[in-house]
Amino acid sequence: MISGEARGEPYIGQVAVGGVILNRVRDERFPNTVYGVCFQPGAFDAVRDGQYYAHPTQDAIRAARDALNGWDPTHGALYYWNPVTATSRWIWTRTITLRIGRHVFGI
Repeated sequence: MISGEARGEPYIGQVAVGGVILNRVRDERFPNTVYGVCFQPGAFDAVRDGQYYAHPTQDAIRAARDALNGWDPTHGALYYWNPVTATSRWIWTRTITLRIGRHVFGI
Protein backbone atom coordinates (compact mmCIF):
# COMPACT_ATOMS: atom_id res chain seq x y z
CA MET A 1 0.00 0.00 0.00
CA ILE A 2 2.79 2.42 0.88
CA SER A 3 4.41 2.09 -2.56
CA GLY A 4 1.10 2.67 -4.32
CA GLU A 5 0.03 5.60 -2.20
CA ALA A 6 3.35 7.32 -1.46
CA ARG A 7 5.72 6.56 -4.31
CA GLY A 8 7.95 9.58 -4.84
CA GLU A 9 7.21 11.00 -1.40
CA PRO A 10 9.98 11.62 1.14
CA TYR A 11 10.72 8.68 3.43
CA ILE A 12 8.91 10.28 6.37
CA GLY A 13 5.85 10.66 4.15
CA GLN A 14 5.93 6.95 3.36
CA VAL A 15 6.08 6.12 7.07
CA ALA A 16 3.21 8.56 7.61
CA VAL A 17 1.00 6.65 5.14
CA GLY A 18 1.73 3.47 7.10
CA GLY A 19 0.92 5.34 10.29
CA VAL A 20 -2.48 6.41 8.97
CA ILE A 21 -3.33 2.82 8.08
CA LEU A 22 -2.37 1.63 11.56
CA ASN A 23 -4.22 4.54 13.20
CA ARG A 24 -7.34 3.44 11.36
CA VAL A 25 -6.90 -0.16 12.53
CA ARG A 26 -6.92 1.12 16.12
CA ASP A 27 -9.90 3.44 15.60
CA GLU A 28 -13.35 1.90 16.17
CA ARG A 29 -14.78 3.70 13.12
CA PHE A 30 -12.64 1.60 10.77
CA PRO A 31 -12.05 -2.12 10.22
CA ASN A 32 -9.75 -3.62 12.85
CA THR A 33 -7.23 -5.26 10.51
CA VAL A 34 -4.70 -3.85 8.04
CA TYR A 35 -6.38 -5.85 5.27
CA GLY A 36 -9.79 -4.50 6.24
CA VAL A 37 -8.55 -0.91 6.29
CA CYS A 38 -6.70 -1.23 2.97
CA PHE A 39 -9.66 -2.83 1.19
CA GLN A 40 -12.42 -0.73 2.71
CA PRO A 41 -14.42 0.38 -0.36
CA GLY A 42 -13.23 3.73 -1.70
CA ALA A 43 -10.59 4.23 0.97
CA PHE A 44 -7.41 4.20 -1.12
CA ASP A 45 -6.76 5.15 -4.72
CA ALA A 46 -3.94 2.58 -4.95
CA VAL A 47 -6.44 -0.25 -4.53
CA ARG A 48 -8.85 1.23 -7.05
CA ASP A 49 -6.24 1.85 -9.74
CA GLY A 50 -4.23 -1.33 -9.11
CA GLN A 51 -1.02 0.26 -7.81
CA TYR A 52 -1.52 -1.69 -4.58
CA TYR A 53 -0.49 -4.85 -6.45
CA ALA A 54 2.84 -3.47 -7.72
CA HIS A 55 6.01 -4.82 -6.13
CA PRO A 56 6.86 -2.63 -3.09
CA THR A 57 10.04 -0.60 -3.07
CA GLN A 58 12.69 -1.28 -0.44
CA ASP A 59 11.94 2.13 1.08
CA ALA A 60 8.25 1.21 1.34
CA ILE A 61 9.10 -2.06 3.09
CA ARG A 62 11.38 -0.22 5.52
CA ALA A 63 8.69 2.46 6.06
CA ALA A 64 6.11 -0.24 6.85
CA ARG A 65 8.47 -1.75 9.42
CA ASP A 66 9.06 1.66 11.00
CA ALA A 67 5.31 2.28 11.21
CA LEU A 68 4.69 -1.18 12.67
CA ASN A 69 7.41 -0.49 15.24
CA GLY A 70 5.53 2.58 16.44
CA TRP A 71 6.81 5.56 14.45
CA ASP A 72 3.83 7.73 13.55
CA PRO A 73 4.97 11.05 12.07
CA THR A 74 1.30 12.07 11.84
CA HIS A 75 0.65 11.82 15.58
CA GLY A 76 -2.67 10.07 15.05
CA ALA A 77 -3.95 11.25 11.67
CA LEU A 78 -6.69 9.14 10.12
CA TYR A 79 -6.66 10.67 6.64
CA TYR A 80 -4.26 11.99 4.05
CA TRP A 81 -4.72 13.39 0.58
CA ASN A 82 -2.99 15.30 -2.15
CA PRO A 83 -4.56 18.76 -2.16
CA VAL A 84 -3.75 19.21 -5.84
CA THR A 85 -5.59 16.09 -7.00
CA ALA A 86 -8.27 15.50 -4.34
CA THR A 87 -11.77 15.65 -5.80
CA SER A 88 -13.81 14.68 -2.74
CA ARG A 89 -15.58 17.60 -1.10
CA TRP A 90 -15.88 15.51 2.06
CA ILE A 91 -12.13 15.13 2.54
CA TRP A 92 -11.82 18.91 2.80
CA THR A 93 -14.03 18.82 5.88
CA ARG A 94 -11.22 17.06 7.76
CA THR A 95 -8.97 19.16 9.98
CA ILE A 96 -5.49 19.34 8.48
CA THR A 97 -2.81 18.67 11.08
CA LEU A 98 0.36 18.64 8.97
CA ARG A 99 1.86 18.49 5.51
CA ILE A 100 4.57 16.08 4.38
CA GLY A 101 5.67 16.19 0.77
CA ARG A 102 2.65 16.38 -1.51
CA HIS A 103 0.23 15.03 1.10
CA VAL A 104 -1.68 16.73 3.84
CA PHE A 105 -2.74 14.70 6.89
CA GLY A 106 -5.75 15.20 9.06
CA ILE A 107 -8.24 13.96 11.57
